[in-house]
Amino acid sequence: MPETTDALPFVDTPVRPPFDPALVPVLDAVRQAMPTLSAETLSLWRQSELPDSEPVDFTAGGTVRVNERQVPGPDGAPDITLLILTPEAETGPLPAIYHVHGSGMVSGDRYTFVEMLLPYVSSGRAIVVSVEYRLAPEHPDPALVEDSYAGLAWTARNADELRIDPGRLIILGLSAGGGIAAGTALLARDRAFPKLSHQVLICPMLDDRFETHSSRMLDEEGTWDRNCNLFAWNALLGKRRGGPDVSPYAAPARAEDLAGLPRTYIDVGSAESFRDEALTYARRLSEAGVSVDLHMWGGGFHGFDLMAPDAAIARASISTRDEFIQRALGD
Repeated sequence: MPETTDALPFVDTPVRPPFDPALVPVLDAVRQAMPTLSAETLSLWRQSELPDSEPVDFTAGGTVRVNERQVPGPDGAPDITLLILTPEAETGPLPAIYHVHGSGMVSGDRYTFVEMLLPYVSSGRAIVVSVEYRLAPEHPDPALVEDSYAGLAWTARNADELRIDPGRLIILGLSAGGGIAAGTALLARDRAFPKLSHQVLICPMLDDRFETHSSRMLDEEGTWDRNCNLFAWNALLGKRRGGPDVSPYAAPARAEDLAGLPRTYIDVGSAESFRDEALTYARRLSEAGVSVDLHMWGGGFHGFDLMAPDAAIARASISTRDEFIQRALGD
């Protein structure tokens, strides 16, 4: 487990945009249900569920086949578990969405948030593979991104068995999963395998340095503030956080060269900690010659469309992302 430090000179709290009024009641409920992430509350985070959450039928009424596979992890590391969701009426080969779950790099599992991808499987459009990576702080960097890469590489090598079209391999992650997905895409590029067709980075966690306006603007506000963010990055990197010895695979905002990455979708709320790093990453990808679809949603807090899906801003966000994924599946 890495040594950590909580020292960070938050000398001021920059102004933030207002939250969308329709989101505020949900935000208040989430804040009451989810304490600020810390060493004392980590166990609660690992046990908690979102307010009003209901059990998910991952078979989608019998239209989805649910399998789990133990596959080799990184060299010298334990095997990892992949959740594989396949249409029962699969005629294959189909595009694949490789899912990297969120929850701050310190909690969650292969089932976390994967229900948002079930419609692509139940409709027969895609196969979903969701990786369970080791968690910080028990398993510091590079365990998380190397686990993710190992699962992706296994998926690509076994595309024929899984009835996956290797030419349409999409990586997708939300929040911490978005950051790990971006790091995994960098590894895939640098190791020349596998070739990804797209990356979908949903409010991604990309930068450990706390140098941006938005990384400092939330203090006991929103769903993921600077205090949660500091704990999570310290859990992953320990005393290296913010220093010169952090890999771009752990914190993709540090990557000097973004050329050669797949077509990218990035979305983010205007009132969340990851706003500026997501906007900067999108700009830098574009400057490197990568095709990027970027969307910032005014008044959105972190994960707003997952937590308040019926709000107008969330419906717009979900619809826009879905349209991109549908096109990616058909490319």
